[in-house]
Amino acid sequence: MGQELMTLTRAELKKVLVVEKILDGRMTNAEGADALGLSVRQVIRLKRKYVTEGGAQALAHRNRGRKPKHALLEETKQQVADLYITKYHGSNNCHFAELLEECESLQLSTSSVRRILLEKGIKQVKQRRRRNAHQPRQRKPQAGMLWQIDATPYAWLEDRAPSFTLHAAIDDATGTVVGAVFRPAECREGYSLVMMQGIKEYGVPLSLYSDRHTIFRSPNEKLTVEQELAGETKPLSNFGKAMAELHIEHIKAITPQAKGRVERLWRTFQDRLVIELRLLGVKTIEEANAALPKLLKKHNRKFAVQPKEAESAYIPLDPAMNLNHVFTIREYRKLGPGNTLSYNGTVYTLDKPADLRLGTKELVEVRETLEGEVMLWYQGQALALKATEKPKRMVKTTKKASSAQPRKPAASHPWRKAWNPKQFQNSTKSTTIQAT
Repeated sequence: MGQELMTLTRAELKKVLVVEKILDGRMTNAEGADALGLSVRQVIRLKRKYVTEGGAQALAHRNRGRKPKHALLEETKQQVADLYITKYHGSNNCHFAELLEECESLQLSTSSVRRILLEKGIKQVKQRRRRNAHQPRQRKPQAGMLWQIDATPYAWLEDRAPSFTLHAAIDDATGTVVGAVFRPAECREGYSLVMMQGIKEYGVPLSLYSDRHTIFRSPNEKLTVEQELAGETKPLSNFGKAMAELHIEHIKAITPQAKGRVERLWRTFQDRLVIELRLLGVKTIEEANAALPKLLKKHNRKFAVQPKEAESAYIPLDPAMNLNHVFTIREYRKLGPGNTLSYNGTVYTLDKPADLRLGTKELVEVRETLEGEVMLWYQGQALALKATEKPKRMVKTTKKASSAQPRKPAASHPWRKAWNPKQFQNSTKSTTIQAT
């Protein structure tokens, strides 16, 4: 009896003791059912098994010592471990399980993947981030009410290329990544391309949340008291002017927690996007940008959520508005004679005669697109410009006097004769006699 009890679990041993008390008359069936948390009928069946099938051993689980039918083969476990080491290293358990099903046709749960890696002694080294307690901000109820935009540098291609920066924007209500682009560094062009992608795909949002980078705000945006009293408005950066033209409210966050939606997006991309780019064999920033649209669709299918309200807040883009003319560098110049102007060291003139009469020294706006096209923006119209040669000034040339050549004294010149002190004495005596 003692040897049989050694193989029993604590729960099975409890059943044996209760059944033995019932058989000895020290406990009723009802009391035994209360002690075990079973029904009376179940207790009667346990008594029958104990008596007819050999005592305590009959109450042990029948699959004791047997391998479960759904147990994974050792070959499968080894295959999973090898794939993680050679191909999918660095991915988290959830992403690894998804990649196994998508690429290897292996359907395993996240817990199974985690258990296999632990059995094989494979530890997933992930930096533990200290989580600070912040009050979560509720999502906007409608899609398009608020976008959050940011950029982050990272080794997106690991050791296959230098680090570069990912620019991205995310919708606050749905978590949809509306646009993203890789650039060598954080720049206005990257943010402009992201906004153009999102507007073309979804529409114009009502507001935009960003940090306080000088790309988004002018360094001279603080006005003095005199300027405020004079009614002057805050100067805008080139990106801010584009937002104003699209009637997008631009909100500049003071802390990163204020735009926590896009900050959380970077953690997800750093976990998943690096692995996805590695599997695609991407080695350059150009290849990464080419693969990015397909990867964004995959990300949105998994992580995007439904908004609280089905009605969208997006405003359709005006068909007459060209986004290439909105996201530009804007500067002001004075027209010269013949409707000419100077920009970045080049003189431009109107490509075609305009119907508008532009006066000399009139202040006009010059815009340069992301492709480098320079245009004259006048009364909401884009006037094409062409480079022209700058007239050369006539420069008066004066002949410089040639330097005189050194004269060599003649051979009979006194300077060429050797010095003789006696001759000098004789000459002085003769001059003295003549004087007397």
